[in-house]
Amino acid sequence: MAGEGRRGLANMGFALALGAVAGLLFNWATLPLPWMLGPMIANTLAAVVRLPVASPGRARPYVVAVIGVMLGAGFSPDIVDQIGLWALSFLFLAVYIAVSGAVVIPYYRKVGGFDLPTAYFAGMPGGLNEMMIVGKEMGGDERAIVLAHASRIVVVVALVAVWFRLIQGVDLTDRSQFGTPFADIPAHELLVLLVAGVVGFYLGKLLRLPAPMLLGPMIVSAAVHLAGLTDSPPPQELVIVAQVFLGTIIGCRFIGAAPRAIGRAIGLSIGATVLMLVVTFVFAGAFHGLFGQTLEQVLLAYSPGGLAEMSLVALAMNADIAYVASHHLFRISIIVLMAPLLFGVLRRRGRGAGE
Repeated sequence: MAGEGRRGLANMGFALALGAVAGLLFNWATLPLPWMLGPMIANTLAAVVRLPVASPGRARPYVVAVIGVMLGAGFSPDIVDQIGLWALSFLFLAVYIAVSGAVVIPYYRKVGGFDLPTAYFAGMPGGLNEMMIVGKEMGGDERAIVLAHASRIVVVVALVAVWFRLIQGVDLTDRSQFGTPFADIPAHELLVLLVAGVVGFYLGKLLRLPAPMLLGPMIVSAAVHLAGLTDSPPPQELVIVAQVFLGTIIGCRFIGAAPRAIGRAIGLSIGATVLMLVVTFVFAGAFHGLFGQTLEQVLLAYSPGGLAEMSLVALAMNADIAYVASHHLFRISIIVLMAPLLFGVLRRRGRGAGE
């Protein structure tokens, strides 16, 4: 047992080292989101070729808390006044979810050959863990659902980042928005940020918030920044480490799956993600003026990536963090609440039609 434990730690260390090297290379090449995309892609490839990597998944809550504190630093006093103006955008996001599901679920049924529960929970753009748990309870294939969502996050983050860099010409090489160097933050402000992270970490769990490890620290961090207790984000070095961990964890989602299964999942996910992004572009292009937002803002808010991951993309673009993060939180919340209920209706209708 002790030998297995040491081997597991060594494999985690190797995965993180691999991620750090990939992050350095991506950063040197001025690629978008280097400290997350580099580790994510490197460890996905490592999983495919069966290198001895292991996920540092137990660190995810603490890593996400750091990102939550960082996102909270992007809130400004005029945010409260703007939230009421976002109501229409939230309403159309609910419609977007329905349209996206109506397109992608049949895709997984017809092209992927999935059964109804697996196709439904693989095609819903909700949180990976939530869709995996509920999908398994509803009779879906847990591994297929996990691979579908892990692939979706990888593909969405990569495509969106590359789109804004190469097609839109947005400069994603400036890393200054990802924090201030440790030495430049006053000691008392470091203490405030630490307290915000710790209090938010436990408050999110206590209040049973969706995505509690991210949302709790983000709320407390936003509060201390709005109150003027600090105007600093978390130290840049800590944010880079958090992104390396997060990218490594995402890439290691594929550990244990057969290379052919990984290839098939990513291939299917590319098709599903392109369909989702087409719907995203249609909604963003048609309605961004109605929302009083730029096309880029709505694209980021409606893109079917992970909450933490898409918030990092928004941060890299100097976009409105509150607008983007709140929409992803709303998307995940409404899917977690409504997906099981809608699936029950869909399954009964399928049985009624003799399926």
